[in-house]
Amino acid sequence: MRQLVFMTTAGIITGQRRCRAPGSPRECPSAGPPPAQRVGLQSGPAAPQDEAGEGPAGRGAEPPPCRGLRGPGAVTSPRAGPPAGGACAVAARDGEPGGRSRPTRALRGTPRPRRRPAAVGHGAALPAPLPLRRGRPQPAATLPSCPTERLEVLECLRQPRQQHMEVMKVFNDPIHGHIEFHPLLIRIIDTPQFQRLRYIKQLGGTYFVFPGASHNRFEHSLGVGYLAGCLVRTLKDRQPDLGITQRDILCVEIAGLCHDLGHGPFSHMFDGRFIPLTRPDLKWKHETASVQMFEHLITSNKLEEVMRSYGLVLEEDMLFIKEQIGGPVDETACVKSWPYRGRPKEKSFLYEIVANKKNGIDVDKWDYFARDCHHLGIPNNFDYKRLLVFTRVCEVENQKHICTRDKEVGNLYEMFHTRNCLHRRAYQHKTGNIIEIMITEAFTKADRFFEIKGSGGKVYRISTAMEDMEAYAKLTDCIYLGILHSSDENLKEAREILRRVERRELYKFLGETRPKSKKEIVESNSLAEGIANSKPKKDPPDVELKAENFIVDVVSMDYGMKEQNPIDNVHFYCKADPSKAVKITQEQVSKLLPRTFMEQVVRVYYKSQDPLIISAAKQYFVQWCVQNDFTKPQDGDVVAPHLIPMEEAWNNMTS
Repeated sequence: MRQLVFMTTAGIITGQRRCRAPGSPRECPSAGPPPAQRVGLQSGPAAPQDEAGEGPAGRGAEPPPCRGLRGPGAVTSPRAGPPAGGACAVAARDGEPGGRSRPTRALRGTPRPRRRPAAVGHGAALPAPLPLRRGRPQPAATLPSCPTERLEVLECLRQPRQQHMEVMKVFNDPIHGHIEFHPLLIRIIDTPQFQRLRYIKQLGGTYFVFPGASHNRFEHSLGVGYLAGCLVRTLKDRQPDLGITQRDILCVEIAGLCHDLGHGPFSHMFDGRFIPLTRPDLKWKHETASVQMFEHLITSNKLEEVMRSYGLVLEEDMLFIKEQIGGPVDETACVKSWPYRGRPKEKSFLYEIVANKKNGIDVDKWDYFARDCHHLGIPNNFDYKRLLVFTRVCEVENQKHICTRDKEVGNLYEMFHTRNCLHRRAYQHKTGNIIEIMITEAFTKADRFFEIKGSGGKVYRISTAMEDMEAYAKLTDCIYLGILHSSDENLKEAREILRRVERRELYKFLGETRPKSKKEIVESNSLAEGIANSKPKKDPPDVELKAENFIVDVVSMDYGMKEQNPIDNVHFYCKADPSKAVKITQEQVSKLLPRTFMEQVVRVYYKSQDPLIISAAKQYFVQWCVQNDFTKPQDGDVVAPHLIPMEEAWNNMTS
């Protein structure tokens, strides 16, 4: 048994290979002399040294230059310099098939300066050791000269890197650039339940208005998973005392990746319009379905053992992931001081990364602000990267919260202002909203006849598919085309509505108004009936309008927390004492900031294309605004000038 010492870019690797006894007729041809005569291995009497510690060649003598190793089997170290003794251990033939090598002839005696050893046939001995120079350690540099052995060594060196490249994936994201995911996240991504998000538009019907808004929930989920990992790693590096573990990081990334698994067709149109219309008594939201779909994803793809293999404890971590997505699993626990069970109170800040229930500042918003603005063509003035730099954890009332540097309060107001602008200009666009209303109407008419098979062969409808995750996984935007291209006579009404959307024969917009009082308006059929009964008292049009043809859309716009200012729930830290959390009031920031953080807009449409009917419907709408103390419609002076004097407050407005 002989010991081998190899030089690699990672350092020195020692190993052993079995050879026959010295003197045996079938001795390994690369065995060479005993270990004591190999390069860099000193044993027995040392070579003579002069007083200064130089070798026998005297001061200033340099070892012969090394050619280096050639051929496919060469292993070199760019940092280590030439091998000890200045001689090449192995010189491979250039272009020789299979990388067959031939070792050099043994150099006997004192090596001559600047002499290069000549390569000879197999079985030559390795050079004798050269004396060591002072202050320059000579690493061992012996390599096996058998081609097979050398290839085995190289394969061992390559294997760890090859395994890494096989399990890691890099996504080239248009927003965040090249982003890399943990192997477990790749296993989750490569499942039918997650791939389903490719077929659900991020902005629903907004795509019919903004042609660039073609992005889907799939890429948004990747972005949130990436940003969740960025934030939790930043906190771990900045504050090691928080005790953030690799398990915590992995769970936060998974929660960010899977937080939108429960979205239905056309995203918020499904849970914001369709479900309340078809099942008004059901209190359902997509976060509930996200938790259920995540469980279905893990169990149906048998990923439990894979999660355990990466160090997760399923009993705790599955609960932790679901709590980050949908809040406390036990509803009765909300009244307790600490309602979560996945992580203790000492790690409360981890629940503020993916979906922040305290103030709404989370990585979900960071991604969709940047992504939606990019695809909509709307400038984004909020810089989440800067916020990452100034984020840390502070303790507030025996609970740890994510805090921001005091000077970033303006950046946070800009974040919520960006949210409001996106809702006004895109998310709640009057044309996008009426398209979603028409699609919802088509889905409602098709609901009784559209069948979706779930587990056990049970059949579900569009409005009941969320009761079974196997059926719900089949529910995507594709049902739009399924209805549109269907020849089923039962789907005729629904099909005709979608054809009107395709031909852009939309319900006509009559106008919008706002209530003067702070009383919240609840959308109901009584609003449409009230408008239909508001026939103008002065010069009434000679048409009768039906309440069923009026569509009233009540839109609420806020900063994410209804009437409340979300910045009031944000904690900041100062440069003087980063460990102490403080609050910053609106008066401390600027007098130009908004004083009201929520408003409602009432938009009215009518189901007709006839210009005379639409003109009459607009007069009905203006008369309704006069009777119910609403603001004057923007085009009220044009469509109903004879009705404007009836409202005294409207007449006092300056032109």
